Amino acid sequence: MSFETILPQGAATRLTDGWTYLDVRTSEEFAEGHPPGAYNIPVATMSPAGMVPNESFLAVVQRHFPADTSFVVGCKAGGRSAMACEIMGEGGYVTLANMDGGYHGRPDGMGGLAVEGWAACGLEQCVTPQEGRTWKELVG
Repeated sequence: MSFETILPQGAATRLTDGWTYLDVRTSEEFAEGHPPGAYNIPVATMSPAGMVPNESFLAVVQRHFPADTSFVVGCKAGGRSAMACEIMGEGGYVTLANMDGGYHGRPDGMGGLAVEGWAACGLEQCVTPQEGRTWKELVG
């Protein structure tokens, strides 16, 4: 399955057009800030050994969203969200946009940013999620 890659400004435009923002970062990262209206379903979780895949990711997405949902998928920098788009595509979702730069920006490997993230672009942010949109509530 394929997905498109867009920048944060394009993601903001999609959200005003009715797309759903799916934040695939950990719950802790999500709590630090996210786009308004975002849903949080982590594609990976932190363990003592580092990040491990969230085995229930696709099942939880499928429980809450029909296959015709249009998603902007974001993470910290764009890597985990690309992985989530692959998983969701294999699960039958077809309208997927990976947000390059994620929430914090994609590093350039030299201490700077190759792509600015949502926060650095000055786009609207919040730390209080809407009811029913956190991982704890969605995994229920």
